[in-house]
Amino acid sequence: MAVFSWPAHGAPLIAVVGPTGTGKSDLALALAEHFEGEVINGDALQFYRGMDIGTAKLSVAERRGVPHHLLDIMDISEEASVARFQTDARAAIDDVAGRGKVPILAGGSGLYVRAAVDAIEFPGTDPAVRARLENELAEQGRRELLARLNDVDPQSAERVKDDRRLVRALEVYEVTGRPFTSFMPQREYVRPTIQFGLDMNRELLNQRLAQRIDGMLSAGWLDEVRQLERRGLRESPTAGKALGYPQLLDVLAGERTLEAAREDTVVATRRFTKRQRTWFHADPRVHWLDAGHPGGVDALARDAVRMIEAA
Repeated sequence: MAVFSWPAHGAPLIAVVGPTGTGKSDLALALAEHFEGEVINGDALQFYRGMDIGTAKLSVAERRGVPHHLLDIMDISEEASVARFQTDARAAIDDVAGRGKVPILAGGSGLYVRAAVDAIEFPGTDPAVRARLENELAEQGRRELLARLNDVDPQSAERVKDDRRLVRALEVYEVTGRPFTSFMPQREYVRPTIQFGLDMNRELLNQRLAQRIDGMLSAGWLDEVRQLERRGLRESPTAGKALGYPQLLDVLAGERTLEAAREDTVVATRRFTKRQRTWFHADPRVHWLDAGHPGGVDALARDAVRMIEAA
């Protein structure tokens, strides 16, 4: 495909979003090849070194020479942070654009994508304040802290569903002097952006997800989990909770059969894609493409290119 000449104001950020298993990585790669772009990862679990098969991370060979950023940047012992990602993703986007290339963000982690593209401010943290609030929660009980939150931030008090969010809301108020609800994101791009969403018939996607999980298992996913277990996957605050990894850890511990782990992973993945679909379809700025197009990724890329050139 011919390379498109961008207008004088420069290229936009292209974001490829949508549910797991719809082919976001493949479309991002095709668009990067067309526009001489570079891909920025927006999948929180692909940050982790060694989590390759179970996160469907493209291998170096599969990237076909296209630079990919924010892959394999964390050890599984580290906890992923949306605030850190926002800083790293925007730096990568600026770097790519600054070199005259087209930045292409790809991922299905909804809040992470929005942190990169939208005007979102993340309140700071204070471990000492949080520890004190957790002690007060243990000593005084949830009702006391919820009443305190209601006095300073009634909107958050209505929304918090668990103790962790309750403590966080009080921490934010103490640290910033502002209610947690004042940090809620707005649908306002921080730079010109075009978002493409990939989705498909739910039944077809469910079939594709089951086939993908079977393919991962055939490719050695259980061995990958075994190696990660030696590096502390069970104790990992984020990586250890990734889809399929807890189920396969149970297999290694003799607490679940591989067949049961496979079935539970299929069900959990379907539930996760339902949440992703709800999140991304709520954004009216997303241009949706049918991931089940019989022409495959080439046809999707052509449709996306036409929309971009018309923007």
